[in-house]
Amino acid sequence: TLEAYFKGRRELFEGLAIDSLESAWQVHAVLRFDFSRSRILGAQSIGNLIDNLLAGHEEVYGRDERIAKEEYGLRLWSIIRKAREKTGQKVVLLVDEYDAPLLDSMRDKSLFCDIRQQLRNFYSPIKESSPDLAFVFITGITRYSQLSIFSELNNFLTISLDDEYAAICGFTKDEVEAQLAPEIERFASSLGISIPTALNRLKAYYDGYHFSENSPDIYNPLDLLQCLYKNKLSNYWYSTGTPTHLTEMMAQYSLRPEDLEGFIASEMDFNVPIETAETPIAVLYQSGYVTIKAFNGYDYLLGFPNEEVRVSFIKGLAPHYTKKDVVESNSIIQRLVRAFRQGDVDGAMTILRAFYSSIPYDAERQDENHYKTIFYLVFTLATEYCVRTEQRSAAGRCDALIETEDSIYLFEFKLDGSAEEALKQIDEKGYAIQYEAGTKRVVKIGANFDKDLRTIDRWIVAGDCA
Repeated sequence: TLEAYFKGRRELFEGLAIDSLESAWQVHAVLRFDFSRSRILGAQSIGNLIDNLLAGHEEVYGRDERIAKEEYGLRLWSIIRKAREKTGQKVVLLVDEYDAPLLDSMRDKSLFCDIRQQLRNFYSPIKESSPDLAFVFITGITRYSQLSIFSELNNFLTISLDDEYAAICGFTKDEVEAQLAPEIERFASSLGISIPTALNRLKAYYDGYHFSENSPDIYNPLDLLQCLYKNKLSNYWYSTGTPTHLTEMMAQYSLRPEDLEGFIASEMDFNVPIETAETPIAVLYQSGYVTIKAFNGYDYLLGFPNEEVRVSFIKGLAPHYTKKDVVESNSIIQRLVRAFRQGDVDGAMTILRAFYSSIPYDAERQDENHYKTIFYLVFTLATEYCVRTEQRSAAGRCDALIETEDSIYLFEFKLDGSAEEALKQIDEKGYAIQYEAGTKRVVKIGANFDKDLRTIDRWIVAGDCA
């Protein structure tokens, strides 16, 4: 969009606000560099990528043969100068996904440092070229410290958390309903549902991003447009590629998958350069896997933005905890769903017991939280159900809650204790009270994990289907 605007392509903006707001439509030379074009597999890869990107513009504006091929900064400086001389107008510089090469090399420290140095060389002439530049816009997924790459630049404005720009990278609710009405009507018709129901499903699956303290709800544009084109809810954004290092980082840190449903963080936890971050939170936020859910003036509540990200990310994490492949996990999940749909709690718990006992022994993870995490992972992948862990009540938290179309299942777990003790805690703490006035049946399950057996050794079911 910016490239078309600065090239004066007014015909592409007909009917939009800028068509009437802009009068000059001045034409600029636009130098665009897209660093996502190629995967970086070695030190030579980044050199080849930068060389090819520069060469494309040198074909248009000319090459200064006195400058060595590897002098990327000088070559960029020369292109900017020649572009202004040729057009008589200041130049526009656009950089897409500036951090893609760094993300590709995060797990190789030596390669990471080499790539960072070459990128620093590439960006070095931007400040000196300021008199020849009308506009510079750099985008990326993650934030790196200014000293690490843009050491020469001190006049950039970071807009990542500004309310004014919070809605520029996606659709708001009003934009969806006003501008995509025909597509939403077709989507609803193809699924045989009402338009309000269709909007609710789209919201649950693709909405929920917030990029500032007062940001409106933002839909993921890639997801929304693909869904309305194909008339099918699917994980379009997630399937474009999730960095393996994200799931590996989660497995290494004490942050549990279920914590990502909602946790408190300060701005220093997530809006920081990732090379200084001490937890995965900064990478998860900056990569779009968690977002701002609320702000109280001091701290932020972060969590999954929507169902697509929630379920897809959990699916990526599950093998690190369960050591099961996707096919095997799906088979277990289908059997669990069938058991709960039939109200067969004992059958579901029997399936769970066999599943836990089949997980390879991991001495470092033999605690109660490990068993709870696996429970959360398994039932989250049964996406038709609402799964919550450590669900708060006035008297405390139950370990897990599963809500189906007609039932609410409350779980309390003990490790090397007893099922009776777990069930007693549900009653004594009054975990079920807030649900008993509703129309859904309430079922309480107390279960005990045996550390030596590495699985559930006993459970007790109480309630409407006990």
